[in-house]
Amino acid sequence: MSRTVEPHAHVSAPVQAAYSYCEAVTGQQARNFAYGIRLLPTDKRQAMSALYAFSRRVDDIGDGSLAAEVKKERLEETRALLARIAGGGVEEDDTDPVAVALADAARRFPIPLDGLHELIDGVLMDVHGETYETWDDLKVYCRCVAGAIGRLSLGVFGTQPGAPGAERAAEYADTLGLALQLTNILRDVREDAGNGRTYLPADDLAKFGCAAGFHTPVPPPGSDFAGLVHFEVRRARALFAEGYRLLPMLDRRSGACVAAMAGIYRRLLDRIERDPEAVLRGRVSLPGREKAYVAVRGLSGLDTRTVSRQTAKRRA
Repeated sequence: MSRTVEPHAHVSAPVQAAYSYCEAVTGQQARNFAYGIRLLPTDKRQAMSALYAFSRRVDDIGDGSLAAEVKKERLEETRALLARIAGGGVEEDDTDPVAVALADAARRFPIPLDGLHELIDGVLMDVHGETYETWDDLKVYCRCVAGAIGRLSLGVFGTQPGAPGAERAAEYADTLGLALQLTNILRDVREDAGNGRTYLPADDLAKFGCAAGFHTPVPPPGSDFAGLVHFEVRRARALFAEGYRLLPMLDRRSGACVAAMAGIYRRLLDRIERDPEAVLRGRVSLPGREKAYVAVRGLSGLDTRTVSRQTAKRRA
């Protein structure tokens, strides 16, 4: 996983145009993600943009207004395109810029493209209207739609040669994806309810009297909504703590990218913890200046050094 490409590898005009398209999609559609990947060198930033643009296409199919059967057909068509990319069947003059960019990225980096099949599997769970009884059930979904993205990203980042514990890097990347996804689920409970989706485990909802769902700006009558949110926040924090063990295994700029993206979501989690009912009133977000601060903090390596010290203490 430590292999990287030459930083000035030649990119043809058609491939450069394809990457530019993917970067535009990323900048417009993924503000939090874009804050992190702008810290990467050009080759890695382009590859991450290609991964995002393909993933966004899959998500948009699942979130769109098409009939369920049509969504399934579109997702299977996307799966077939992915197989063509993996098989080297996409040429530079292909009319699909996302396919062109992802095919080039997969040639230049050891990206485990099967992770994108997992993403499609996860979005099919949404199309089928899956619900989750327990956290173990929900983890399966989160690993498909977010853990897989962590592992795909690690294919671009690579690990530093000789990094202690690097054999567990994919595990930590997966866990960090779960932390981000659980934060997303908490942030979007009202929006998801409006779309007929419930992600939080039914066991947790029943435990805190929230089985009626979240269809209004106030919690269900008689529920302990704050208790539910704080319970899930603690779960997410534990996932972040485990996933952050990836940071010392990455080079400085890749670590800064991960620290920035994860840091934005950790701060969202802080806001949700301070005012749980805010997620019922609207979308909780961070101002641009706070995201910029998190990016600078990531580039400083502070989080990486903190994790390294904690890891050293555990080994002592």
